[in-house]
Amino acid sequence: MSDLNLQAVHENIHQRQSIGHLLEPAPNSEQLEIAFQAALTAPDHHRLKPTHFIVVAGEEREAFGKLLAEVVTDLGEMEEAQVERVKHHPFRAPILILAVTKFVDHPKVPYFEQTLSTGAAIQNFLLSMQAQGFSTMWRSGAVVESIFFKKALGLNEHDLISGIIYVGTAAKAIAPRGEIESQNYVSFWHKKGK
Repeated sequence: MSDLNLQAVHENIHQRQSIGHLLEPAPNSEQLEIAFQAALTAPDHHRLKPTHFIVVAGEEREAFGKLLAEVVTDLGEMEEAQVERVKHHPFRAPILILAVTKFVDHPKVPYFEQTLSTGAAIQNFLLSMQAQGFSTMWRSGAVVESIFFKKALGLNEHDLISGIIYVGTAAKAIAPRGEIESQNYVSFWHKKGK
């Protein structure tokens, strides 16, 4: 890889930030496919392919918002204003992508590895969207753990919804991320007695 390409890769990684309010334009089907292809190259022990995606776009966001409202009500939310607010969450972006880990029983691949594989797939997806000029927000919350929600999506109870990724174009520019002092987070192991 040339120095120029390497610099572009690292710039893309450093520029990625979560953006809460996203507008049209949204990625088209070809742009989404590029991002899904990137996502599905994530490390995956024994190539079990536990990561799956569910796309909610366009007019389907209204029905999805109603489903989210039902989910929070099922979880015990009684305040009507909060339920109404949740109903409008899907309109924070033109496209929502649910990232799901469909666990596969394997003697050498524990569930936590499969969860991490989905996390790596999500990061690849976010970086691909960023490289294509789009912005994202990865959200979770109590709804992703709801059995009622999983059943409504046609998932199994033990499947893991790793989050809902909101995708679109940033409503406004935000300040670049500051440089991180990596020495605060990195240490080097040495054998004792050296």
